[in-house]
Amino acid sequence: MPLVTLKSILDKAEQADYGVGSFSVMNMETTIGAIKAAEETNSPIILQVAEVRLKHSPLHLIGPIMVEAAQKAKVPVCVHFDHGSNIDFIKQALELGFTSVMFDGSHLPLEQNISKTCEVVKIAKSYGASTEAEVGRVGGSEDSSEDIEMVITKIRDASDFYEHTQIDALAVAIGNVHGVYKREPKLQFQRLNDIDKVVAAPLVLHGGSGITVEDFRQCIKCGIKKINVQTATLNNVVKRVEEFMRLNEKADYFAYQHCIIDAAYESVKNHITAFKSNNRI
Repeated sequence: MPLVTLKSILDKAEQADYGVGSFSVMNMETTIGAIKAAEETNSPIILQVAEVRLKHSPLHLIGPIMVEAAQKAKVPVCVHFDHGSNIDFIKQALELGFTSVMFDGSHLPLEQNISKTCEVVKIAKSYGASTEAEVGRVGGSEDSSEDIEMVITKIRDASDFYEHTQIDALAVAIGNVHGVYKREPKLQFQRLNDIDKVVAAPLVLHGGSGITVEDFRQCIKCGIKKINVQTATLNNVVKRVEEFMRLNEKADYFAYQHCIIDAAYESVKNHITAFKSNNRI
């Protein structure tokens, strides 16, 4: 099945009212596990890597793995560059065949965020790719290295931003944070619903790890159609590897490799079910 754009995946999710998981992958093993889960559940899927993670997974190495996996998959797969702030990296991702990029200008004044996003939209369109952006600011940082203060998305800001940029997906801050939640998430569903009424593009929930199935599904009802998951998958890999090493004193490398694949597969499959994207092909 051909590699597809973010817009094509989210348009279908909008029509049938389900969410699509955007799963961060770090290597070949987590990529294999994610695709395996999507194919087994007959679900569309988004593979992503964030700019901040490139020091661990260089784009020129992880990018071709993601694109090739998507091209060979039996289900629709979008390959997405997440939280891009460096235009050169965004262009590199597009050159590698990514079908979606995010420009994260959430730290900029609204006018500057709009201007830079329009620049990225124009670049992405020249490659036939989709663009995601963010208004407000999701708490924490993608790699958990910073304790970034959350800035709840204002309804008027979201409306003005979409009117000027016409982006394909808009990430919002409604009480969600990156990384591990230090306390129970308190999501502002009314704010989300109000934003959805004034923004025609599908909405995006960053910081999906740690949110309950019930809250995921309420978010989907209120306009969220792309849900980012990273920490939950990585934590499950660490947990399963620790269990594997404890039970196997003389571990074979390939058994260890399959442990990583299976751990990623397990996490992705559970989230696909939570988002109700299974059997949507």
